[in-house]
Amino acid sequence: MQQSVIMRISCACLLLLAATVSSQNEHFIKFKNRHIIGSMEVNSCDQVIGDKGIDKTDSNRCKMEHTFILANTDQVNNVCRLAGVPYGSYTLSLQRFDIVVCTPKNQEARRPHCQYRGQSFNRNIAFRCEEGFPVHYGRDSIVY
Repeated sequence: MQQSVIMRISCACLLLLAATVSSQNEHFIKFKNRHIIGSMEVNSCDQVIGDKGIDKTDSNRCKMEHTFILANTDQVNNVCRLAGVPYGSYTLSLQRFDIVVCTPKNQEARRPHCQYRGQSFNRNIAFRCEEGFPVHYGRDSIVY
């Protein structure tokens, strides 16, 4: 009987751990899908935002700003591990990244008529890290 109780506790602990890891992975996967892209042109904001479903908000307003990091996942993840420094509640990259910032061409436009203008920059980036992975984009900055 004692072995049965130990087995149940072990299974419960494994399920709890799996749920925690799954939840953290969901946040990272969402971040990755929304912000990390290998390359893109500044004039492709409309297409990329639409393809990734980023234009979906809780209202009919267009998204006010969205940033894409032009890098691979390992480069961005490394900021949370070795290549970043604390920056308030965020982690700031020690290196600069190429980014594309998309903003609405018309601030008064409503979905589905959102159109975006892209601008490219080379900046340090800051985001919130959890368990060694980026989960929320904070901002870009020229620091170093």
